[in-house]
Amino acid sequence: MNTHQNKVVTFEDLGTLEYQPAWDYQESLMKNIIDLKIKNRDLPSEEYITTPNHFLLVEHPHVYTLGKSGHEENMLAGIDKLKEIDATFVKVNRGGDITYHGYGQIVGYPILDLENFFTDIHKYMRNLEEVIIRTIAEYGLKGERSQGETGVWLDVGKPYARKICAMGVKASRWVTLHGFALNVNTDMRYFEYIIPCGIKDKQVTSLKRELERELTPDEVEDIKAKIRKHFEEVFSAELINKN
Repeated sequence: MNTHQNKVVTFEDLGTLEYQPAWDYQESLMKNIIDLKIKNRDLPSEEYITTPNHFLLVEHPHVYTLGKSGHEENMLAGIDKLKEIDATFVKVNRGGDITYHGYGQIVGYPILDLENFFTDIHKYMRNLEEVIIRTIAEYGLKGERSQGETGVWLDVGKPYARKICAMGVKASRWVTLHGFALNVNTDMRYFEYIIPCGIKDKQVTSLKRELERELTPDEVEDIKAKIRKHFEEVFSAELINKN
């Protein structure tokens, strides 16, 4: 049990950034936290170094990412088609199958030392879902969990159930990596080239599709602010902007 729990989380909006440098940045933040945790093992309690937490928001250019437990056959587009639609394909070390990131999507990467909060990956995933459920509720949408299918869904249990937010994470020494992707103004045609998350016969959707209108840049910033607010509430955290 960590008796030096730090619930302050450094927040950064990275704007639009290619997938690989964003992943590299996550990895560097994670490594820093893990290095501190290893160092702390040999220190007396009074010299313990508090581990930091981070929360990144970013928008990626078109990219398909395949989790370590995923199946390449769920990627339906070949190299030529990827070039044609200006998309890339990356194998990643998170859980889950294949997903799409692209313009008009808000992607969140919490890099947290869960020993600062709670050491329960299942609870962590449910908390991430809760952040998005509360956020989209402010737009009149009833987000739900689907048994055995991570993420946030609409109309679960009905023939037209659809996913609005995908999630996939990795944890090492209780430090988290990767996160969620909320479809806002996303071009949904890009999902036609994959079996999203390896789940057949399920649809994907976006705020734009559900609200039947494009969200303005100011509204997108407002969604980010709502995500921040609900993240603080759900995780009992304090988000501070990076200097």
